[in-house]
Amino acid sequence: MTRTHATSGTFNVASWEENVIIDIDGDGTEINGVTYPTRGFSRADTAYTYAGDIEGNGTVAYLISYNKGFAPVAGFELFEGSIDGHDGSLVFQHVGDHDAEAVRATLHIVEGMGTGGLAGMKGEATIELAGHSDNGYDIALSYDL
Repeated sequence: MTRTHATSGTFNVASWEENVIIDIDGDGTEINGVTYPTRGFSRADTAYTYAGDIEGNGTVAYLISYNKGFAPVAGFELFEGSIDGHDGSLVFQHVGDHDAEAVRATLHIVEGMGTGGLAGMKGEATIELAGHSDNGYDIALSYDL
């Protein structure tokens, strides 16, 4: 679907707290105090900060699966801030996957959850987190308002 407006910005991971819910094999790997199951899933409570034409803060609850190769990721994010000068809040539904190289996701705006100038916004964004970045990660949003 083609959207009327397109905008972009960057986001940074302000915090990430991840805890294993299910470790199928019981042989996860610990990295920097976080256990990652070989097969299973975890919950990550995450905070993002946004800059550019998308400016504000996001609070995300992710469910992350772990498996060799392809592994799906799902979550919901409350975004509070401004998009192209429209102030308010909205909810993104994250649907994506990850592998050893990167996390990729499409963020769908959940209709009926917005407030203020973002109340009627419809659309979707794409993100990819590949490796560590001190400069943030790109986000591209296509939307109707």
